[in-house]
Amino acid sequence: MDILLLSVIIGIVAGAIDITPMIIQKLPKYSTIAAFVYFFFISVIIVNIDLPHIPWYLEGGLISIALMIPVLIHVGHTDKKPLPVITVNTVVIGTLIGIAGHFLR
Repeated sequence: MDILLLSVIIGIVAGAIDITPMIIQKLPKYSTIAAFVYFFFISVIIVNIDLPHIPWYLEGGLISIALMIPVLIHVGHTDKKPLPVITVNTVVIGTLIGIAGHFLR
C-alpha cells in the first residue's frame, strides 16, 4: 500500500476517534471540524517523517504535541479547563498514529 494512502486512512480513523466524544457532547461544529482536520493532517506528517535520534514509538506523540502547542496557548488564554484533556488526547492519539504507521508500512 502506498504510504500516503496509508497515512490518509490512519488520519481518517484518528480524526473519527477524536471527534466522536465531541459529537456526543455536542461541542461547536467548528471545533469538531478543526480537530478532525488536525488529526487528518498530523497523521500524514507523523507517518512520513523520521526524526533523528528519537525512537519511532515516541515520534507520534512528540510531533503531535509540538504542533498542538499554538492551539493550547490560544485555548488556554480563554479557558484553562480543557487543556489537560486536549493535551492527553493529542499525545495518546499521536502515539497511536505513530505506532500504526510503523507497523502497517
